[in-house]
Amino acid sequence: MRIGQLSEDYFISGQVEPEHVAMLAEKGFKTILCNRPDGEEFRQPTAEEIAAAAEEHGMTFVHLPVLSSGVQPQNVEDFKAKFADLEAPILAYCRSGARSAMLFQLYDAE
Repeated sequence: MRIGQLSEDYFISGQVEPEHVAMLAEKGFKTILCNRPDGEEFRQPTAEEIAAAAEEHGMTFVHLPVLSSGVQPQNVEDFKAKFADLEAPILAYCRSGARSAMLFQLYDAE
């Protein structure tokens, strides 16, 4: 699993699997932010599966899906409404990490 860092407390990655969550908790992540819609790809774990694993490890899970067609203004507004309340450090993920990065960059630019 490759993890990129965009700020002191915001990190991105591609798809998180339920078995990755224990390692993420060990690394000190407090929140997992899923930017991937359920059912985007065959055999993709659902947000509910990742949320259950996060809960088992005392982590917060937030699902703010962004369509693969691109980040929309409403996605940025939803992100802004949630971001301040998320416990850091945060790991955000989607299929490749690109949507999660774009959301943060648009948020950070405002």
